[in-house]
Amino acid sequence: MERISYRVALGGIVSAFCLVGMFLTGIFPLLYLVLPMISGVLLLIIVEEVGTQWAWVTYIAVGLLSLFVTYDKEAALIFIMFFGCYPILQKYINRIQPKILRVLVKLLFFNGSILCYFHLNVRLFGMEDLIETFQEWGKYGGMITLIVLNPFFLMYDSSLDGLCELYRMRLRPRISGKH
Repeated sequence: MERISYRVALGGIVSAFCLVGMFLTGIFPLLYLVLPMISGVLLLIIVEEVGTQWAWVTYIAVGLLSLFVTYDKEAALIFIMFFGCYPILQKYINRIQPKILRVLVKLLFFNGSILCYFHLNVRLFGMEDLIETFQEWGKYGGMITLIVLNPFFLMYDSSLDGLCELYRMRLRPRISGKH
């Protein structure tokens, strides 16, 4: 019973912090990518402490609530499409061997998520001006954008690994009192 109450409490606390981050995207619109990214990183705590099942529940709760509560629906959509689920999936993807296949799977997931995000953004929020912008770059504008974003994704992926290790080695012992 104690373990379940711990999971629920931790999930609620992390969900609250994630929702605050998502809510702040309406106040600081320039951070509409950074704040969902930070909210996704907070889900690493759930993955490390109570497992991926609870992380998925927390992700779904934050994703749905952010659609209804936050002002910036684009930020909620990018959280749902990528930044919320990738930190959970990364644990499984990192098990893939060899490394080249692992990187390929990560890039395929990232590019697929971004393409879905782009199309949903255009269809749901009527952002046809995005399509016009890409047409100004020529017929390969979207492809060029994805190619440019891939190195940034690989840096983000590496940062997630580092943050997870930082949590395990430095923060978890201090929080639990086992220095």
